[in-house]
Amino acid sequence: MSYKKELIMNMTEQIKKNLISRIKDSKDLNFLNALQIIFDSSEQALFQLSSEQQAAIEKGRNEIKNEQFSKNEEVISEMKQWLKKK
Repeated sequence: MSYKKELIMNMTEQIKKNLISRIKDSKDLNFLNALQIIFDSSEQALFQLSSEQQAAIEKGRNEIKNEQFSKNEEVISEMKQWLKKK
């Protein structure tokens, strides 16, 4: 591992430890609520899906539920056969 990566990892761990300690020791409800809002908004941005993505996920779940899918081995076999024809 490079020195720069190791340094960044050490800094990251130190910041995490410092934050955890400060959160554990805090009795300030406003501060804790503010942190909760930051974490929640960060997670929402990470997992915000478009309506098309949500529809595709729902379609996939329904296909799995109704056993309308191919096993990985079958797909690989079909792809190999298709590639032989090319």
